Amino acid sequence: MSATETAIASAEAHSAHNYHPLPVVVASAEGAWMTDVEGRRYLDLLAGYSALNFGHGNRRLIDAAKAQLERVTLTSRAFHHDRFADFCTRLAELCSMEMVLPMNTGAEAVETAVKTARKWGYRVKGVPDGMAKIIVASDNFHGRTTTIISFSTDPEARADYGPYTPGFEIVPYGDLTALREAMTGNTVAVLIEPIQGEAGVLVPPAGYLPGVRELTRERNVLFIADEIQSGLGRTGKTFACEHEGVVPDMYVLGKALGGGVVPVSAVVSSADILGVFKPGEHGSTFGGNPLACAVALEVIAMLRTGEYQERAAELGDHLHRELGLLSGGGAVEAVRGRGLWAGVDIAPALGTGREISERLMEERVLVKDTHGSTIRIAPPLVISKEDLDWGLDRLRTVLSS
Repeated sequence: MSATETAIASAEAHSAHNYHPLPVVVASAEGAWMTDVEGRRYLDLLAGYSALNFGHGNRRLIDAAKAQLERVTLTSRAFHHDRFADFCTRLAELCSMEMVLPMNTGAEAVETAVKTARKWGYRVKGVPDGMAKIIVASDNFHGRTTTIISFSTDPEARADYGPYTPGFEIVPYGDLTALREAMTGNTVAVLIEPIQGEAGVLVPPAGYLPGVRELTRERNVLFIADEIQSGLGRTGKTFACEHEGVVPDMYVLGKALGGGVVPVSAVVSSADILGVFKPGEHGSTFGGNPLACAVALEVIAMLRTGEYQERAAELGDHLHRELGLLSGGGAVEAVRGRGLWAGVDIAPALGTGREISERLMEERVLVKDTHGSTIRIAPPLVISKEDLDWGLDRLRTVLSS
């Protein structure tokens, strides 16, 4: 067997089959390119679902990690460390907020947001104990913990994991009337993605996010924006909410916050909201560790320049123009997205999203499918226009073959 076949066979034999990766085994990567165990190079148009916004092996991030590795990597929150205050301060400033509660993974941050909203509802809003409700959107993806899949509408995420956690109401994404009708005096939060990534990069109707902001403010309800995939430069602004001039009560961040080097996530909000916690009521051994803070501080410094947001906006305009030219010709049914992020619905007659992804892999381009015949395109923000065009040419080749 080849090195690729050997590695895949070993993984299949000894790991749970909770993912269905493309049959490529990556050995090294730099920028927007990855090299497999056979020495073949591939253009990465997925960027770790936005975890790699700044590319593979970004020198600033690697240097920050190396320097911190030589000093201290973990103290737990039993003790203070000298990177923590800076991390919390800088991230709060980036978000124009006041407080940060750091965790590790995106799902942990969403769980933290849920706990925060419920505690705020009981302690501040005065909701009766055990009655707090959080409204979410259909076709959401916020993670895969037991609580989070309890409010998923994806059968693959939910099946065989009951009994499910109560306290959530699901309304159609983009429907302000349904949201208004679902709100009661016990509603403590609305949790939505400003752009739904896993659902196929769905952008809500214009005016939806401002409408959510207005409704939540009127009803004394928290607006929680899950910007784990959409935030930190991906859409051409620091946060996707900014495209409609909206500031939520709480950001949920992850993925790119760790620069593709270490897992870093956080809930960022006001002192009035995050101030509901007292010592011992919530925590994480690795949350806010020195290594994570060192890398995240460099990510924040890079975002403060605005260059990555500007690059995502400019290249994103180019990406969507080129993808738009593919629409209407029979091969592509629809293109959605914002910035360097697109969902492309392939005509089912040409194949499933998985099949199109496999054909692109043969052309040395890596993307990933979702929901039938949709593929997602989300290259690192550092990709060159020439490389992006090369990848789009490979897509045209696959769609015309």
